[in-house]
Amino acid sequence: MANTYSQAYFHLVFSPKNRDALISRLWANELEKYITGIIQNNNHKLLAIGSMPDHIHIFIGYNLTQLIPDLVENIKTSSNAWIKQNNLSNSKFEWQKWYGAFTHSHSQIDAVVKYVLSQEQHHKKKSFREEYLEILQKNDVQYNGDYLFEYFD
Repeated sequence: MANTYSQAYFHLVFSPKNRDALISRLWANELEKYITGIIQNNNHKLLAIGSMPDHIHIFIGYNLTQLIPDLVENIKTSSNAWIKQNNLSNSKFEWQKWYGAFTHSHSQIDAVVKYVLSQEQHHKKKSFREEYLEILQKNDVQYNGDYLFEYFD
């Protein structure tokens, strides 16, 4: 539509089922490339992606024509099938049902990109649980602990 403009940025966070550390360093880069293709094929712009053995961060320039739940479901379903087809995980790989989706302004792009790309250094100081709770608090998200990612300490 003429004279209709939009700009949105989303930071997505999700984990393998039971928060198992199933994303191997041996194939994490290939997984990130595969997910990048899914994002681009859905007309979103990948700004940064960073995986750890027990979770993944994806930061995108979001195309408003697709609902976030549909995009996340597409990423999870397609990448799960890709992992299985390529026999990448020695264990049964599944993504956990829940995810986080947080918006950011244009002025925050550089900071969020740096954050996503520095996951290895970040997690030398903080666990994923601590990180995720901090993200919820910074975004003023009211949450019920019963509905957070499944954490096993």
